[in-house]
Amino acid sequence: MFKDRNDAGHQLAKRLLKFKGEDILVLGIPRGGIPVAEIVAKYLKAPLNVALSKKIGHPFNKEYAIGAVSLENSIIDPNEITPSGYIAQETAHIREILGLRYRQYYKNVSVHGIKNKTVIIIDDGIATGNTMALTVELVAKQHSNSIIVAVPVAPAGTIKKLRDLEKIREVVCLETPKNFRAVGQFYEDFEAVTDSKAISILEQANSNQ
Repeated sequence: MFKDRNDAGHQLAKRLLKFKGEDILVLGIPRGGIPVAEIVAKYLKAPLNVALSKKIGHPFNKEYAIGAVSLENSIIDPNEITPSGYIAQETAHIREILGLRYRQYYKNVSVHGIKNKTVIIIDDGIATGNTMALTVELVAKQHSNSIIVAVPVAPAGTIKKLRDLEKIREVVCLETPKNFRAVGQFYEDFEAVTDSKAISILEQANSNQ
């Protein structure tokens, strides 16, 4: 059990100190992953950016990810059958949302390149791991040197699935409880992170670089 995301960030950062000294970029997954990523970036003295990507949900079950989209790239499960034009329509819609977020988040913040970096992708927890796996694919497309996934809590089965992915160098997870229902159950304080809070964290973190 974590007191809040700040507590989770400190605990996670201590496990990631072994990577200090590498050419690191910390990517926080909006919005809940950003406060955790902020703490890690401070410990590692690394820049902090945001993983701007969003899943494409199945047309008959939006929670089930069949792909993911960033502003530059996309990953689609070739085994999924969808109505004609659905992927193109969803991709265009998602990129509109991501474009707005990009303008909000990076208005006063420099974008750090991923190429040849050790990229540490951080969230406040993972449930199924589908969206994280797709985020990893999108980051790998930008020619990172290596990718590390780091989270405070996730089901053991999800962590095993991520560790089996060739593109991930290492998965760091502090707790893998058996009775996992939702990420929030493992935080005493799991208050929602607003866009304004996330932007404030990002701007402050980068002003110290």
